[in-house]
Amino acid sequence: MKNNLYVLISNELDPIYGAVQGGHAVAEWLLGHWQTERNKDFNEDYPKWDWTNDYLIYLSVDVEKWKKDLWRFSPSKYQWTWFDEPDLDNKTTAIAIYEKDFPGFIRRKLKQEKLLTGL
Repeated sequence: MKNNLYVLISNELDPIYGAVQGGHAVAEWLLGHWQTERNKDFNEDYPKWDWTNDYLIYLSVDVEKWKKDLWRFSPSKYQWTWFDEPDLDNKTTAIAIYEKDFPGFIRRKLKQEKLLTGL
């Protein structure tokens, strides 16, 4: 399986502004989904993520619908996070989803969404 991190951008946003919001969602995902590994050669700890920056896919979606659907799955069990923009009354503007940990029907649903275009 490919190492995909999907970034779901609100289809209500201009694509350039949406891409910025997506960057915030990716940062939130990285902050919340890392583990510590030990480097034996240097006797120090370092962060390690399951997603290794292979594929980053931006999609234009109905973010509120996706968020509602994703809440049916525990965030502690599946790897996804969202970003709420303070300048838009804390409205959810983007969601980051690590595809690997989701069941097949969610992965198929992701692949049916529209790519973010117009940048």
